[in-house]
Amino acid sequence: MLAFVLFGVFFLLVFLNVPIAVSLGLSSLVGLVAAHFPFSMFPSIIYTAIGKFALLAIPFFILAGVIMEYAGISQRLIRFATVCVGHTRSGLISVVVIVSCFFAAISGSGPATVAALGSILIPAMADAGYDKGMSTALMSASGAIGIIIPPSIAYIVYASIADVSVGALFSGGILPGIIVGLAYIGAALYSSRGDGKRDIARQPKASARERWLAFKDAFWGLMTPVIILGGIYGGIFTPTEAAGVAVIYGLFVGMFVYREIKVKDLWKLLVDSAISSSVVMFIIAGASTFAWLLATTHIAGDISSAMLGLGTNKTVMLLIINVVFLIAGCFLDANSAYYILIPIMMPIARAFNIDPVHFGVFLTVNMAIGLITPPVGINLYVGCNIANITVVEVCKKILPFVVAGIVALLLITFVPWITLFLPEYLR
Repeated sequence: MLAFVLFGVFFLLVFLNVPIAVSLGLSSLVGLVAAHFPFSMFPSIIYTAIGKFALLAIPFFILAGVIMEYAGISQRLIRFATVCVGHTRSGLISVVVIVSCFFAAISGSGPATVAALGSILIPAMADAGYDKGMSTALMSASGAIGIIIPPSIAYIVYASIADVSVGALFSGGILPGIIVGLAYIGAALYSSRGDGKRDIARQPKASARERWLAFKDAFWGLMTPVIILGGIYGGIFTPTEAAGVAVIYGLFVGMFVYREIKVKDLWKLLVDSAISSSVVMFIIAGASTFAWLLATTHIAGDISSAMLGLGTNKTVMLLIINVVFLIAGCFLDANSAYYILIPIMMPIARAFNIDPVHFGVFLTVNMAIGLITPPVGINLYVGCNIANITVVEVCKKILPFVVAGIVALLLITFVPWITLFLPEYLR
């Protein structure tokens, strides 16, 4: 009965268009009352959930991403990618995906990647002759790679729930992120196959000197993921400490190398990052109480047992898990989905001997696809706002990217080596 109350109130609030964080918090409060727990437990559960040391990396990585955006890193990365591959057939398509992968390794957020790069790349593609809807769909899909390629906020949240190494998840997400990027390039080439009739403009081929100058200009930005990931895998600092190092490095680059950040900009920069961080932590606070109720009242265990009773075929169970998360991604962000579903799914993963790192990575690929699927695909809304077109127009163009993402997801799900190669090599 409690499960119906908990999930019923939550989905009712979601369909009433109440924000996800508020829906999670209110449904958890109703669940506490229905389960006869004292109301005073609510703040203590929240404090325990968000007081974890690993979660301290979230506001730091968000701040680092904002600093890098203010420092002009995105424009320099775009310039470097353009002089390298912009002259090739459909070169701008490759530029969008390549730069998204690099910026993902800085921001760790899908919507942030779309917001930082879309204002430059979507108009550039439209000016070159590409369909505006397809350009927006490509940018929205490529931005979703931000939660697959490390550092990723989704990995940090998953690691705190499943008690898995953040560093292993970071290394495990590199190859899957590249595979998803290649899949999106293929989808974009398929979608733009008729655009040749409109004479797609190619960028002029850059000279060796122009490429060298663009590389020098983008060097400090390109070094950001090298410092963050190299420091983690080299044992120099933990993922949480790496987030702090990224902030200091970003400020140094922005204020003293590129000189794009002035002292007067610091207040706005801190406010922007504080707003983004508070949104994420608010979601975690509400979702953690929801997850605590699922675990304490044995709802999660009962659902897990019911799913295990569906059969003993590992392939079938993996498909079921993927379907569940693909559907969840249509309505929930990764952080909320993890707190609600991981307590249910983790016992199933253990029962089928699924590696927790592999499990976390292919679930994150699921949630990345969710960023571009209506009705809650936030990347679509960010991209449409930048391109000044309707979501309906983009939805018509997003289907090839969803299909390409699902194909990549199935490959990553059923070939664990893709995820586990680097974590095992770096162990």
